[in-house]
Amino acid sequence: GNIVAVLVIPFVGNLADKIGRRIPIMVGALVSGLLSFGYLYAISIHNVPLAIVMSLLMWGVVYQGYNAVFPSFYPEMFPTRTRVSGMAISQNLGTLVTALLPALFVSVAPPGATGIPMMIGSITLLICAIAAVAAWTARETYRVHMNDLGNPNAVPVPKAEYDRLRAQAVASA
Repeated sequence: GNIVAVLVIPFVGNLADKIGRRIPIMVGALVSGLLSFGYLYAISIHNVPLAIVMSLLMWGVVYQGYNAVFPSFYPEMFPTRTRVSGMAISQNLGTLVTALLPALFVSVAPPGATGIPMMIGSITLLICAIAAVAAWTARETYRVHMNDLGNPNAVPVPKAEYDRLRAQAVASA
């Protein structure tokens, strides 16, 4: 999955620079949540090839809509002065909460319980839906000047101007 992800991330990052950060994050979160049902089902029926395919699709491809974009999207929410601290604190608090999820999963669907794929898949989809709603309600940042990031009143660069500047930067790279 990580090998596939390394190949997919540049494409998703490029897409996010063209259409914005929020859409890839929302699609990546929601479709990954949906695919978790198939992955958990494959594990429950002991179908290793299907579990591998679902894992590659879920983690290696679809989840990268989120994974490829959050490293730019999160820091862009904060002004320059607090950008690193804001990103570090929010990211680590999120990691703290998600690290507790296995305990939640085991408490609601202990080993040997029936309906584990549906129960855990539903919780996973709910969490992914919350993440998608959070991205949807966040400010789009991909056309905001770097010195205006974190300013809720910042005006995005017009699309045509942004595309021109982006093409110029890509050509010079």
